[in-house]
Amino acid sequence: MTEKQISPTHSAKALLPFGLFLCLFIGTGVYFSTQNVDFAFYQLPAPIAVLPAIVLAVLMSKEKLNGAIGQFIEGVSHRDITAMCLIYLLAGAFSAVAKATGGVDATVNLGLAVLPSSMILPGLFLISAFIATAMGTSMGTIAAVAPVALGIAQSTGIDATLMAGVVLSGAMFGDNLSIISDTTIAATRSQGCHMKDKFRENVKIAVPAALVSLVIFFFSNEVTQAPASGSIDWLAVLPYLTILGLAVYGVNVFVVLTLGIVFAGAVGIARIEDYSVMSLSQDIYAGFGNMQEIFLLSLLIGGLAELMRQQGGLAFVTEKLSRLILSRADKAAEKGSSRASEAGIAILVSISNLCTANNTVAIIVSGGVAKELATQHGVEPKRSASLLDIFSCVVQGLLPYGAQALLLGSIFELSPLSVVSQSYYCFLLALAAAFAIARSKGKLQKK
Repeated sequence: MTEKQISPTHSAKALLPFGLFLCLFIGTGVYFSTQNVDFAFYQLPAPIAVLPAIVLAVLMSKEKLNGAIGQFIEGVSHRDITAMCLIYLLAGAFSAVAKATGGVDATVNLGLAVLPSSMILPGLFLISAFIATAMGTSMGTIAAVAPVALGIAQSTGIDATLMAGVVLSGAMFGDNLSIISDTTIAATRSQGCHMKDKFRENVKIAVPAALVSLVIFFFSNEVTQAPASGSIDWLAVLPYLTILGLAVYGVNVFVVLTLGIVFAGAVGIARIEDYSVMSLSQDIYAGFGNMQEIFLLSLLIGGLAELMRQQGGLAFVTEKLSRLILSRADKAAEKGSSRASEAGIAILVSISNLCTANNTVAIIVSGGVAKELATQHGVEPKRSASLLDIFSCVVQGLLPYGAQALLLGSIFELSPLSVVSQSYYCFLLALAAAFAIARSKGKLQKK
């Protein structure tokens, strides 16, 4: 979505449906938590909590019923939403097949074999980052690593909440840096820069935050008994190494995941006596099913975001922010600083992410305005693309109603709020990015 596509109307009232969703989802979860109900945040599933918000958005629309429904369907069927959902399915299928054929266990064993017990948490952070960088999806990484991480937590006495935070941190770190991530693609395309340039800009901010995270995880490593790592099955590890190589080479993410599924399945057929093509097909379908909640929520949130956009809700946010940013940037012009614009880009994509609960969609929604701010006030395209990706990653990794927290909460049987509270990397990434903006010395372009 470019800036020209943003509705010319501006309405704060159009944000009410999203507020209703938050009240229902978070409010219900908090209420049941106070009642000591197990799985408090799953008593009202997120895809169900968003339905009243969608109905309210449709009723608030100035269009006729068919027109409003058409707008909703337009949001659901947006190419980036569709692409993301297909990635979810492929990632779910790959993780299911890799788990069934021993690929997940073999990969974790490889990591544990070279790490002492005191490095289990930092090691899982690095393993998650490794896989997320290879696949370009934090969701696929969480689906693949979280079950094994839970088993390690149970066998070592490490707090399950902390372990979930480690996996989330590593997945977001790898997803943020991956050159095949949908967020990277959206950010670079919207700002008009090369992926390698955005990657280099990201590294300057993300790596320091990751290093500090590793230190925190090292000192938080409360291992009471080191898990016994099994023998390394190099054949089972090969599918993961293959998708990493393909990802680094720049192969399309759909091709990477498809080949990963085929390779992992072939390994299973070759090494497991009773594993057949039918077993592979059943695991692929099971992987699709594992992504059902995320799939549905992404579609419904995409439709809700489009209704809010058409009614001027997102335009209201971007217009107010643009005025504030441009005003501050103009005042800063005498000093030759572009900090106000960079801060504005960060705030813009963060608020968009809060409203859409999807970092890719947030980048798409705010990309046009961000590019205008960057162009007018001397922010390099690689810098604006990096800020878009980083702050969408920060917010996505801290959203209790985000897909990542929901998936981890489901696997670990924890509240999504407790999961995001341990996402140390995302907190540190926000600080590192804010520090980078504060030190910005970009020069404003002359008009």
